[in-house]
Amino acid sequence: MAKFAGSLRKFPARASFFCYALGILLGAAVLASPMCRAEGRPPISPVDALFTATSAICVTGLTVRSTGNDFSWIGQVAILLLIQLGGIGIITVTTYITFRIGAGRGLRSRTAAAETIGVEAPQPQLAALLREVLRFSLTIEAIGFAILFVRWLFEFPPHQAAWYALFHSVSAFCNAGFSVFDDSLVQFGADPVVLLTIAGLIITGGLGFPVITDLHTNWHGTWRQMWDRLRLHTRLALLGTSVLVIGGTLALIALEWDNLLAEMPWWQRLLTAFFQAVTPRTAGFNSVPVASMTTASLFLVILLMLIGACPCSTGGGFKVSTVAVLVLRVWALFRGRSQVSVFRRTIPQVVFGQATATVLVYTVVVALAVMCVLGLEERFVGHLEAGGRFLDTTFEVVSAAGTVGLSTGATTRLSTPSRLIIVLVMFLGRLGPISVFAAVSQSERYRDLQYVSEKPLIG
Repeated sequence: MAKFAGSLRKFPARASFFCYALGILLGAAVLASPMCRAEGRPPISPVDALFTATSAICVTGLTVRSTGNDFSWIGQVAILLLIQLGGIGIITVTTYITFRIGAGRGLRSRTAAAETIGVEAPQPQLAALLREVLRFSLTIEAIGFAILFVRWLFEFPPHQAAWYALFHSVSAFCNAGFSVFDDSLVQFGADPVVLLTIAGLIITGGLGFPVITDLHTNWHGTWRQMWDRLRLHTRLALLGTSVLVIGGTLALIALEWDNLLAEMPWWQRLLTAFFQAVTPRTAGFNSVPVASMTTASLFLVILLMLIGACPCSTGGGFKVSTVAVLVLRVWALFRGRSQVSVFRRTIPQVVFGQATATVLVYTVVVALAVMCVLGLEERFVGHLEAGGRFLDTTFEVVSAAGTVGLSTGATTRLSTPSRLIIVLVMFLGRLGPISVFAAVSQSERYRDLQYVSEKPLIG
């Protein structure tokens, strides 16, 4: 026990691993029980229960059973609790473990803990920090609930409107993508109140607690004064999110103008493209059939799913700030500069190594998972006979790794071994950033003997 506790102090991310693994197993056991199965529906198999529990607590949204039809009200409540734990718990649990176990000894541990959650707070402020996270999260979800409840009172009885509003507000803020409607939000594709509310919850949850706190602290004075006071991370997160949302919207309008958007009025085209550009940021809702999108649009969505949301948020992916840092590094190299400076700040060299490691880990996980699933599902099928199944498989795996939940429908057709691979990918995708940080933030070890330096050829 002492040895295990010591390893937790050195590697606090391991505690998160065990907490989430335990949550998945308990959630799967509950969902597999008869009380969680809707009356008249087939039993929930252990594999389907494990898949659903993993997707919920990892706030992914991929499903192999209908949330609204196959699960009873108790089962839907269990899924919602898992989503809330996975969305807010990824911040609060990690914060608690990092500060209580990892940050209590040594300057390096305290610095690593602060960077893990994106704040610079000493240990005595932990309780106040956790209260702030919970207060903010529940307030945003309550606002979303109120708007959706009033809107859906015109569509459903009051008790159904309240439940649907609660479920979707929590699912959207936690970037989970679970819906009690089998078509996700396709039936509300022309409803700006529903889509804009869901999009607002997704963006807010995906910005991350450090960004929201920084904005709240500095929300006074002129816009220029506020902007200058913001931390570098906040400015990169806001700019990166804006570029991805606006760029994704314009790209989807161009790619789907004569396809899914062809029969829509101009305002609905803009609304649909905007929503579909927001939701790949690890949210997983869709207002149009994903499988009907063009191949170019699906590839664009894959890229957006890989990038994901911001660090210390309810979203996944290898994060907006990671891509921003790498883009700035490449731009500096093109300009012949060894240091990267932006907004009158210089980014430390170690950050580029962490960003590269994060992207590499995600790329390796996705590549191996795609190869394994294709090997299981298409081992007796030639390339010409497979048709577009390679793209479908890649889409599903990336959706799992980025904890997104968008699907072309391939997940429900996967065999049991392939579903278990997707379960593993969802788990790695949720805890990946923490594990990568724990791996690359170890203190450097110096040897008395140093060898001659030699540069390998790059590029």
